[in-house]
Amino acid sequence: QVRLTESGGGFVQAGGSLRVSCAVSGRTFSSHAMGWFRQAPGQEREFVAAINWNGAYTRYADSVKGRFTISRDNAKNTVYLQMYNLVPEDTAVYYCSSYSGPDYHGYDNDYWGQGTQVTVSS
Repeated sequence: QVRLTESGGGFVQAGGSLRVSCAVSGRTFSSHAMGWFRQAPGQEREFVAAINWNGAYTRYADSVKGRFTISRDNAKNTVYLQMYNLVPEDTAVYYCSSYSGPDYHGYDNDYWGQGTQVTVSS
């Protein structure tokens, strides 16, 4: 059974930093690209960042480029999202997701975590 478990969300003031993590079990983590998505109240889920199987390639939404960094540790089966210079608009539930293949191009998101809340106060 594949399981994705997020952690590290919380409450932070604008301008602050936070790191969320996602531990993956039940599959060969290093064979799959990973991504982060978020959903704010009343809005649709949106893409935030993605990373390929070995961390060599990443992709970011324009809204977080230069402020967020996605990384992975294949020895720990964990993907991270380091968030800097947070703004209230970053408030959302953050979800990690695995891709069905080694890249985030041409492959679907096949598993999702339960989400972790990030709240940024002004």
